[in-house]
Amino acid sequence: MMADKKRGRFGDFGGQYIPETLMNELLDLEVSYNHYRQDAAFNAELKELLDNYAGRPSLLYYAARMTADLGGAKVYLKREDLNHTGSHKINNVLGQTLLAKKRGKTRVIAETGAGQHGVAAATAAALLGMECEVFMGKEDTERQVLNVYRMELLGARVNAVTSGTQTLKDAVNEAMREWVSRVDDTHYVLGSVMGPHPFPTMVRDFQAVISAEAREQLLEREGTLPAAVIACVGGGSNAIGMFYNFIGDKNVRLVGCEAAGRGINTSQHAATIAKGELGVFHGMKSYFCQDEYGQIAPVYSLSAGLDYPGIGPEHAYLHQTGRAEYYPVTDDEAVAGFEYLAQTEGIIAAIESAHAIAYAQKLVPTLSAKQCVVICLSGRGDKDVAAIARYRGRNVHE
Repeated sequence: MMADKKRGRFGDFGGQYIPETLMNELLDLEVSYNHYRQDAAFNAELKELLDNYAGRPSLLYYAARMTADLGGAKVYLKREDLNHTGSHKINNVLGQTLLAKKRGKTRVIAETGAGQHGVAAATAAALLGMECEVFMGKEDTERQVLNVYRMELLGARVNAVTSGTQTLKDAVNEAMREWVSRVDDTHYVLGSVMGPHPFPTMVRDFQAVISAEAREQLLEREGTLPAAVIACVGGGSNAIGMFYNFIGDKNVRLVGCEAAGRGINTSQHAATIAKGELGVFHGMKSYFCQDEYGQIAPVYSLSAGLDYPGIGPEHAYLHQTGRAEYYPVTDDEAVAGFEYLAQTEGIIAAIESAHAIAYAQKLVPTLSAKQCVVICLSGRGDKDVAAIARYRGRNVHE
């Protein structure tokens, strides 16, 4: 599903709602991306990085014990947690940072929530010899102390954002402000399929490698397409990466799992599809969690990577058209899924990914043994172990 001829639109969603000072930079970025995406040398260099540095293709793992325990469809896990830096974020970051270098930029900036995107950005910058600065909500720096140190170890400067809710939304705000002030030498490596065009399309294209591999791998293993593919959704980059090459396969269900926090009937959630409304924020038209005055509402999730108050415009379009399904998953359910996967398959997944595991526990038993599902394990859970232990009442420190 490509953005249509009306610049950067997915139906009614997307667009470029940005300060005039950024318009020329975005237009130039779009022209550059459209050139390099068709450039054989650029694609060969990116593939070399993905294969021999990031570790692609990622493993499609048959979860035999989970399959037997749930008693329905065969369960496969797309192991993005095994990528270098420990998540799907490296796919997009290598593409954008390489593009930035080709465009003559010497510095990259990034926002981060759980820290995985920030770590990936710092990694790519170190590899390609560029400066890196990361903006991270102060609350998230405290939740993800290990990832802050990893970014600093890689040579990045980490800015703790103290405005607003001190989480991902505010980190994006500060990164945007910084970018406006230094567009000449700086590229903003936006971490999800959100923001102004061309970011939702560009990030999707870099993440689509997930579903391209999974589709080929499952056909080779099972000779069939999956009944469903499942992924967690915040801004939505791992999910659109998992969905994209299955969008044309009408019998494959596309299932996104968003953060319901303490419940969608409370104010403490980040369930944009379930509870959000149409609006404009961070340069795009999409669905956002809003208050009664139309202001962006504070959101909450145990998962620092999912507590964003909006969703990427292509996801909004997939929801509006009914092509994809989105379900809220609470903190309690995600933590149970986190523990379930660890104890069943010996895999400690990111708490973000555990939202997808939790919903799969409900879906898989309703399917037949002749069917398969593929779950995107978007990241590894080392960063979350201490927080989950505290959630369970254990007295632990980072």
